[in-house]
Amino acid sequence: MSNTSTIVKESSSDGPEKIEETLAARDTHSKAVIDLTDQTNLLPFRKVVSVFLSLAMCILVSVLDSVTVATALPTISAAFNAGSVVSWVPSAYLLTSTGFQPLYGRFSDIFGRKAALCLAMSVFMIGSLAAGFSRTIIELIVFRGFAGAGGGGIISMAQIVISDVVSLRERGKYQGIIGGVVALGYAIGPLVGGALAEKVTWRWCFWITIPISLCALCVVIFVLPLKPVQGDMKRKLLAVDYVGAVLTLVGCTLVLLPLIWGGVTFPWTSAIVLAPLLSGALVVAIFCFWEWKGARLPIVPMYIFKHVTVAGVYITMFVNGFVFYSSLFYLPQFFQIGLGYSPIRSGVFLLPVLVSQTCASFITGVIVSKTGRYRTIIHSGFSVWAVGCGCLSTVTPSSPKALLVFFMLLSGVGAGQTLQTTTVAAQASVSRKDMSVVTAVRNFIRLLGGTLSLAVGATITNNALRGAMTSLALSPSVIKAVVDDPTLLGSRMSPSSASKLASLGITTSAADHILSGYNHGFRVVFVLNATLAAIATIASVLMIRHKELTRGDEEDLRAQARREADSEGKVDPGNTGDVELCPVTRAEGGSRWSVEQESKQI
Repeated sequence: MSNTSTIVKESSSDGPEKIEETLAARDTHSKAVIDLTDQTNLLPFRKVVSVFLSLAMCILVSVLDSVTVATALPTISAAFNAGSVVSWVPSAYLLTSTGFQPLYGRFSDIFGRKAALCLAMSVFMIGSLAAGFSRTIIELIVFRGFAGAGGGGIISMAQIVISDVVSLRERGKYQGIIGGVVALGYAIGPLVGGALAEKVTWRWCFWITIPISLCALCVVIFVLPLKPVQGDMKRKLLAVDYVGAVLTLVGCTLVLLPLIWGGVTFPWTSAIVLAPLLSGALVVAIFCFWEWKGARLPIVPMYIFKHVTVAGVYITMFVNGFVFYSSLFYLPQFFQIGLGYSPIRSGVFLLPVLVSQTCASFITGVIVSKTGRYRTIIHSGFSVWAVGCGCLSTVTPSSPKALLVFFMLLSGVGAGQTLQTTTVAAQASVSRKDMSVVTAVRNFIRLLGGTLSLAVGATITNNALRGAMTSLALSPSVIKAVVDDPTLLGSRMSPSSASKLASLGITTSAADHILSGYNHGFRVVFVLNATLAAIATIASVLMIRHKELTRGDEEDLRAQARREADSEGKVDPGNTGDVELCPVTRAEGGSRWSVEQESKQI
C-alpha cells in the first residue's frame, strides 16, 4: 500500500545552493511540490485572552443557533403550516455543516486561519439573516442549508486557531474551556429559543445570533494576532483539491440523507434509503482512493490513519457524538412525554448534564495542562459515561427526580472528560502540519456519529410506539399522528389538554399503555449508548497512547513571542493569515512545509 504525500520541513534560511538542489530534485523526480507556511504563533497570556474571547464568541454563536432553532420548530411549523416538512429545517443545516466540516482544515492551510474563519462566520451570518426573512418553508430550508456551510467550520476553526497560538501542554486547559462554552450554548439555547418563539417571534431565533456574530467577526478581523504570511491567490486556488472537495460533499450528502430518512420518513429497507446509502459508500471509497493516489494536497491525507492514537480517537469520537447527541435529544423528549414537561422546562431539566459536562471539561483540561497526562482521564470518562447511560436506561416516569438528576450528573461528568482531551491526544500524535486536518476530521466523525444516533434512536422509539399501538388495534392514521408527535402523550398529565388524545380516540389507560411502549424504546436507546461507551472505553485503552505534550521548538517559539510582544508592531493583527505557497520567494525568517508527491510504502 502506498501513499503519495510526504512532508519535509525546510528552513527558510536555506542558501541559493540548497534552493537549486531542491529545484533540481523536483525536475529529476517529476514531483509536484506545494509549500505551506507554518502558522504556529505562540502568544503570551495577555494576547491569548483576547484570542480566546473572540473564539469563544464564535463557538457560542454556532451552538446557540442550532439549539434555539430546534426549540422553536413547533412554532415554525405552525407559522408555515409545514407539518412534517419542518424537520428539514435542522436537517438541511446538519447536512451542509457536516459536509463542509472536513474542508475547512485544509482550506485554512492554504488560505490562512483568519481567512477561513471569517469565511465561515460570514456565510453563517448571511444564511441566518436570510432565514429570518423567509416567506415560505422552502426558503427557510434553503437558507438554513446555506448557513450550515459556514456553521460547519466555526468550531473546527476555533480549535485549530487555539492549536496555533497555545503550546501543546497548555492546550488542554483552553480546549477544556471551549468544551464548557459548547455546553453553555446547549444549556441556554432551549431557554432562549423557547422564550423568543413564545414571547416575540420565531424569526428572532435566527436573528439573535447576528449581533454576537458581528462582534466576534470584528474581533477576529481586527484583534486576532495570527502570524502574517503571504502568497498570491492564483497559487492558492491551484492548490485546492477540487476533486476531493466535490467527492466529500457528494459522499456526505448521499450517506447523510438516508440516515436522516431511515426509519422515520422511509423504512430502512426501502430503495430510496438503500440506493443513496450504497452509492454514498461507493463515493467514499472513490474519495479515499483519490486522496491516496491522486490529490496533490489531500483534504484528508490517508497517512494520518497510520497513527494508532488518531485512529483510536476517531473511533471514540464517533461514539462520543452518538451518545452525546442521542442524550441531548431523547432526554428532553422523555421529560415532555413521560413527565409532561413543557419544552422550556425540559430544557431547564437538562441542565444537570450540561453543567456537569462543563465543569468536568474545564477541570480535566486544567489537569492535562498541569500533568501532561490524558489517557487515564479518557479511559475513566468513557467508563463513567457508560455507567451513567446504563443508569438512565432504568429510569421511568415514576422514578424519583433526585435519582434522575444524579444519573444525569454522572453522564455529564463522563462526557466532559472525553470531549476535549481526545482533541489533545490526536494533536499530540501528529506533527504541526497535520493538526488542522486531524482536528477537522475529528469533528466531522463526531458529527457523523451524532447524525446516525438520531436516526437509530428514532427507529427504536418509533418501532416501540408502533408495537404498543398495534396491540391496541388503533387505526393507521392515529398511529401515524402519535409517531409524528409523541409529545401528545405528555398531554395526559394536563386535564385541559387531554382533549388532544380524546380527539384521536385514545383513552387514559390506552395512553399509559402506549407510554410503556415508549419507555421500552427509551430504555433500549440508553442501553445501546451504555454499550457503545463501554466499547469506546476498551478502544481508548487499547489504541490511545501517551505522547509527551511538548515539542522541541516550543521554547524558541515562546521566546520569539515574548520578543514580538515587547516590541509590539511586529505582528500585524489585520493580516488575513494568507499562506505562502512559493518557497523560492520567501527570504525572511520562519519555516515552511513542503508537500511532495512521491510513492511511499506505508
